[in-house]
Amino acid sequence: MRVIVADITTLEVDAIVNAANQSLAGGGGVDGAIHRAAGREKLQRACREIGGCPTGDAVVTDGFDLPARWIIHAVGPRWKGGDRGEADLLASCYRRALQEARRIGAASIAFPAISTGIYGYPAEEAAHVAVATVAEHRGKIDVTFCCFSDESAEHHRRALEE
Repeated sequence: MRVIVADITTLEVDAIVNAANQSLAGGGGVDGAIHRAAGREKLQRACREIGGCPTGDAVVTDGFDLPARWIIHAVGPRWKGGDRGEADLLASCYRRALQEARRIGAASIAFPAISTGIYGYPAEEAAHVAVATVAEHRGKIDVTFCCFSDESAEHHRRALEE
């Protein structure tokens, strides 16, 4: 497992994870960037065919115009104070993304910091959930935590050290 600060849409890995919304409609942040880079119309068509994804789950589409072969869309929880199962739902996103990666035969995967943007999940807590869950469930998959800022990367590095 490694941590980098980069644009996830440029990574040459088998699969990238999209911090998606339940409708898979393409929003802002990482989700919007992935839709733009993959080819918005093609990706939206594929997402409409799937029909949506519940919080805590993950689904797969083609990577279209991305260097990555696949996009694994994982729907993280909105932060509501931490006492409404947010940690379990966030862990489920990472676990389900890894299950989908194994199902499609991906040997490498890159994760953004799911739920830490507009969904408001505290970045340090999210990094601990992400690293602990991935460490437990990744198997032989090569994992990159692709952070959008130095601060997010530092949270992930500290979580890896622990």
